[in-house]
Order: sequence, then structure tokens, then C-alpha cells
Amino acid sequence: MASNSETRGSSADYETMMSASDVELLKRAWRNEKAAPEILQYEGALVERAKEQIELVEESVEDYVENGKDPLLVSLYQMDLDRTQFLLRSYLRVRLLKIEKFMFHNLKSEEAERRLSEQERVFATKCADDLAKHFEETVLLKLPENYQSVLKQSQISEVDDMVPQPHLDTFVVCRSNNFVSLNLYEEGESPETVEMERGDLYFIRYKIVKGAIESGQIDLI
Repeated sequence: MASNSETRGSSADYETMMSASDVELLKRAWRNEKAAPEILQYEGALVERAKEQIELVEESVEDYVENGKDPLLVSLYQMDLDRTQFLLRSYLRVRLLKIEKFMFHNLKSEEAERRLSEQERVFATKCADDLAKHFEETVLLKLPENYQSVLKQSQISEVDDMVPQPHLDTFVVCRSNNFVSLNLYEEGESPETVEMERGDLYFIRYKIVKGAIESGQIDLI
């Protein structure tokens, strides 16, 4: 059984390796990404820190096992490690699902494309190219020339009406991190605002809180 001094030393080492604040930030990023109808800004710096911390803790847990540290203490560290790995994998998986679902939109929208990491951009481009090639070989080249576009129903279409886009009018549940005043009206409508105090919960259209989510004033839950 580890002594109290050993336990305190191990705990301090673990807290240094696995920053609690980064775990909470990762959880927050995962919740926001999961609840938002569109892809959000890639948290590259946070992801890299989480990867480094996971690798460090994995090595340390192995050392603890080899050196005969208290099994209960090692088990607790392993549980926290598993939780962080789950959050990181889930965060990246949710983003990949959105990229697959809105691949053409994410590539043709400058705003959406800027939110992708370089690896995600490469993945989206490869998926879009493969899907377009598959459609052309199996269906489109057999249709009249005016209907051979992957993005439009016909050549006379003014917009890319065959491209799925995120529904920004979707209602979401959100919580305010501090006081924030939001505009509820569309252009041409009568002005109307809602004021949210810290900790307030609201069921509201995503596009109304989109900017506040990007600035960190509001979180999705």
C-alpha cells in the first residue's frame, strides 16, 4: 500500500500531467460541437495539448504498474485517462460525421472551410472527389447534359440546390457563461432582444446564439 507521501506525490504529478482545465475545455468543446448544427472552429491547440497529456499519463501509469504502486491509485488514474481519451475521440468523431454530411458545403463556404483543420480539409476534399466520381460513373454521365452536375439539379439552377447545408434555424439548449444581450429579430422585423444572466438556460434558435458561442459567452448543452 502506498504511503500518504507517495500518494500526495503521485497526485501532484498526475495533476501536472493532466490539466483539469484542459479536460473541462475539451468537454466543453465536445458538447458544443455535438449540439451545434454546423461544424465549429477546430480547437487545434487544445487537441494537441490533450494528446501530449494523454501520452504522458499513459507512460506514467505503465511506470506505476511496473513499480508496484497502489492498484487503487493506478485504477483512478486510468479512469481519468479513459475519460479524456473518450472525450477527445468523440470530439473528433462528431466533426468527421459533420464533414461527411456537409462535405460540399464545408468546401464551398469560406467560413466553414476556415473552421477545419488541415487534416480535416484534406479528408473533406478526398471524400467530395470520391463521391463526385462515383456519382458521375454510376448515374450522372447517363443523364442529359443539363442534369450532370453534382451540385445542381440542372444547369439552369441559380444556386447549388443539391448541396446539403446545416439548418441554422434549429433550436438548441444553451447556458450563458456571463451576462449577454441577444437580438431576436430578423432584418426588417421590429427590434427585440433577450438578456441572459450568468447560468441562465434558454431554448432558442441556433443562429441567434451562434456569435455568442463562438466568443465563449454561451455554451450548448
